[in-house]
Amino acid sequence: MTRVDGVDYGTIGVMELAAAARRYLAHLAVERSLSAATVRAYTADLLKYQEFIGPSDVGDVPSTRVAEFRDTLMASGRAASTVARTMAAVRQLHKFATLEGWAEVDPADGIVPPKVGEKLPKALSVRQVEALIAATGEDLLARALVEVLYGAGTRVSEALGLDLDDLAGEQTRPLVRVVGKGGKERAVPLGAPARAALEAYLVRDRPARVAQGRGTPAVFVGARGRRLARQAAFELVRAAGRRAGVDAVSPHSLRHSFATHLLQGGADVRVVQELLGHALVTTTQVYTRVTPDHLREVYVASHPRA
Repeated sequence: MTRVDGVDYGTIGVMELAAAARRYLAHLAVERSLSAATVRAYTADLLKYQEFIGPSDVGDVPSTRVAEFRDTLMASGRAASTVARTMAAVRQLHKFATLEGWAEVDPADGIVPPKVGEKLPKALSVRQVEALIAATGEDLLARALVEVLYGAGTRVSEALGLDLDDLAGEQTRPLVRVVGKGGKERAVPLGAPARAALEAYLVRDRPARVAQGRGTPAVFVGARGRRLARQAAFELVRAAGRRAGVDAVSPHSLRHSFATHLLQGGADVRVVQELLGHALVTTTQVYTRVTPDHLREVYVASHPRA
């Protein structure tokens, strides 16, 4: 007997689409430990899919309806990358339902998502990063945040998730303990400028912020004494970007720049992989194609037959 959300569905093989989606999302959050942001994105995608299909058993959805959903998304003018992500959620849902025994056939198998051109990260130049940091001015919180995002190459969620205990490390080689995707931990060194900016913020700014709330172990704290919100972090970086004349900058731009500048400086791609917290080196290797001019310069300077 299968029981979901308080409803008995009888023998395995009978499961409403909406209930199957809830079970799949719970699987992503609990068993696969995906980030809350990823689960929210999949939830939104699958809600669109449920609205399109309507009330149905997950095992009764025909492949023609899955293809129609894809075509409808494409006709709506959405970016190919957005359609591809949504279809990835749909395909994984049906694959999960098949593995669980709620469907005999996977209707999404063979439904080809739109092709998405490879999108290379856009890195800032070293001069732009320096201008961005300078543009934070006397805002100690903004300066510390930008320095950590660039100096440690963290995701914005990782930076905002930092607690005071995560800053412990050897004095000569300070390390930051970062908790990344899937709860995986890694230690990342922090350079002298970032350490100085962080110390100034911790000593001269953070105590007054924490006093506005009930106390928090968070490193980065907002005006109300609570852990700095993601939206507020984005706005701090964008505001500095506007003052520096650096267009469309975001916390992730600083992570891209961190990786690109390391590789330009001669760092091994596997070291950069470890610093970024990428599970696969192929994810990191995309950064090596951002700097063709640098690769040519190295070739000309190093190869005897260049």
